Amino acid sequence: MSRATPRHDRSCAAAGAPAGPLAPTPAQTIGPFYGYALPFPGGGQIAPAGHPGTVTVHGCVRDGEGAPVPDALLEFWQAGPDGGCTGAPGSLRRDPATGAALGRNGVDFTGFGRVPTDADGRYAVHTRPATAPAGRPDAAPYLAVCLFARGLLHHLFTRVYFPGHPADRPTDPLLARLPAERADTLLARPDGPGRYRFDIRLQRSADGTHEETVFLAYR
Repeated sequence: MSRATPRHDRSCAAAGAPAGPLAPTPAQTIGPFYGYALPFPGGGQIAPAGHPGTVTVHGCVRDGEGAPVPDALLEFWQAGPDGGCTGAPGSLRRDPATGAALGRNGVDFTGFGRVPTDADGRYAVHTRPATAPAGRPDAAPYLAVCLFARGLLHHLFTRVYFPGHPADRPTDPLLARLPAERADTLLARPDGPGRYRFDIRLQRSADGTHEETVFLAYR
């Protein structure tokens, strides 16, 4: 007859752990972190390379203290030249064996882009000039933006409007409801031929010199 083997006590007390409260674990920045898997090659090339009349929109994402946010992720959507918002599917090519994203096909304009910020909190996208959505004659042309970043429990929505459409601003449903200083946080600034700068501030600066970017809630 076999003899039963005694069960070993693996509790912390049996292991010689000290009695009393445990030391707190080190603090960690709230995740998730978006630099892995979500970015794809050519994510900022919304318009096909070499397409005439393209523009570059670039800028920096900063926190309330003005420090750059180096691991944010931005998604851009825009209406097509005809004002349509359906986009063109199928521009992203994948490796047939691994399924890994290889980049865009370089032909279609989908109206969608996804870019991470770099170590200095900067981003850039290359796209066609913005147009207003079809059926909205009162709207000014804009790019829709969704921002993800560490420490944000919920992603943020905002818009990029462009100079050159002053007649549209008083009638745009969003801009018309904002004070001038708040509406200005949604306006890109000319930064050379075919270039516009749009910085995003996650909070108002302590000294009040920089306003928080207007963020939107959809219901």
